[in-house]
Amino acid sequence: MLNFKKSSIILTIGFALIFLTSCENMPGADAKKYPPNPDLRVKKNLEEGRGFRLDNAFKKGKGGDFMFASANELWRASLDTIDFIPLSSVNYSGGIIVTDWYSDGENLDESVKISIRFLSNEVRTDALDIKIFYKKCNQIINCKITQKTGPLTVELKRKILNKAAIYKKEKKDKDFSEYKGSKIRKKK
Repeated sequence: MLNFKKSSIILTIGFALIFLTSCENMPGADAKKYPPNPDLRVKKNLEEGRGFRLDNAFKKGKGGDFMFASANELWRASLDTIDFIPLSSVNYSGGIIVTDWYSDGENLDESVKISIRFLSNEVRTDALDIKIFYKKCNQIINCKITQKTGPLTVELKRKILNKAAIYKKEKKDKDFSEYKGSKIRKKK
């Protein structure tokens, strides 16, 4: 029993030492970016969406706010951009959208399939990996599938990123609310 207590104390001290030494490289706040006055810091953090408020938490009849795929601007913009094509596979947690083979109706022996993979949730040019596949058939049985890069891929990515930027700006404008807390104390 005594050995168990000694080993648990040594183990606890070991974890404490590891935890304390790992704090050395943690990022800290830049004093130049944040005002020294606590009321100003609170106001700035809440305006930037870094804080939380309890004023709406206890209102009756209001459920929780759930953020699903519709909260991700890139995801919404991608679905809105390719909404004319039937979807074959959509996996938000896996970060991929795959369309079904699509033909515009004029040329039945040619089809296109689009695959959009999300590499990041941020709205930036390297956040999307778009692949476009073409299927050209001589007959119903004899088909050749090729992946092509070119202006269509670039145009599709540009259109998605533009829509995502608009959605992000709309969300930021909608979520912004000025902090109306305690009065700011002036320095003496």
